Amino acid sequence: MLDLLTRAEAFAQPWADAYNNSSALQVGVTFAHIGGIVVAGGLALAADRATLRVARAPALIRGHHLDELGAGHRPVLIGLTVIFLSGVLLLGADVATYGPSWVFWSKMALVVALLANGALLTRAERRLRVAGHGSDHDWSALRRLALTSITLWLSIVFVGTILPTLSNVSSR
Repeated sequence: MLDLLTRAEAFAQPWADAYNNSSALQVGVTFAHIGGIVVAGGLALAADRATLRVARAPALIRGHHLDELGAGHRPVLIGLTVIFLSGVLLLGADVATYGPSWVFWSKMALVVALLANGALLTRAERRLRVAGHGSDHDWSALRRLALTSITLWLSIVFVGTILPTLSNVSSR
């Protein structure tokens, strides 16, 4: 494992040097990462909240909500792409700190869980559309997935707030 980290650190060193010597790069990459989280996470949390509210509503309202959910996937995916790309750049700027960190890998595990939950949400939405707005049981499943999504987004933000402290500790 150490050999892999050593190789990754050597590969990323030119980027790390550029990033660590440029306030503009630091601000730009950090803004992209936080902005992506605000946009993707904000839209996802709003959609999840709406799902929780309409899960027990009449079929007509549920159908409209399904249309809204479908329309929201693209901007969330764009935001997730920005988060991923900026996250790779942030990792590359300090592989020595983040590579061996259990906090970093915990955040990555939460991200994988979020993506898996998103795939399950999409499949559940599709099933509800095909079923003509579905049964209460199907909506209960979508509601549970929305609650899981909210929990994962907030957990990712929480663990992400710990990561900068790792760099501060290693530089003392």
